[in-house]
Amino acid sequence: MVFDDKDYFFMNEAIKTAKKALKIGDIPIGSILVKDGNIIGRGYNKKFLTKNPLDHAEIIAMKKGSIKIGDWRLNGCTLYSTMEPCVMCAGAILHYRVSKVIFGCLEPKFGGVVSNDRIFDIKTLNHRVEYCYGIYEEEIKNMIKEFFQKIRKKSLFD
Repeated sequence: MVFDDKDYFFMNEAIKTAKKALKIGDIPIGSILVKDGNIIGRGYNKKFLTKNPLDHAEIIAMKKGSIKIGDWRLNGCTLYSTMEPCVMCAGAILHYRVSKVIFGCLEPKFGGVVSNDRIFDIKTLNHRVEYCYGIYEEEIKNMIKEFFQKIRKKSLFD
């Protein structure tokens, strides 16, 4: 995959946003929604905080972006996510009409773009989402791995 300077900039912003999830004890996944070179939505996982399994980073970023532009259609937007969107988020990305998704690393358990299902590749759908991945992959994997190591270590001593 070939990424340009803006991709590195926006994924770095997604990583910064993911670190906010760490502060509240949630899985460090962050998403940034970009339209015309401007960030219009940010989100990070909050499902442990809100006790709502729908509060994924991607969903939150798209909701905020939709409010900002005043339309549920996010045509022309790129969503940067630190991790591969799950099946639920991939479906929401299609419904919001996001044009492109760039994500850092694969999600082997719940990934809905490449790892398990290929939601964006379903031929019968009327919307196509361009996607690529691998940007800052090792940094993101390490952040996720460290989070789960701390969780496991903490539960051993509770």
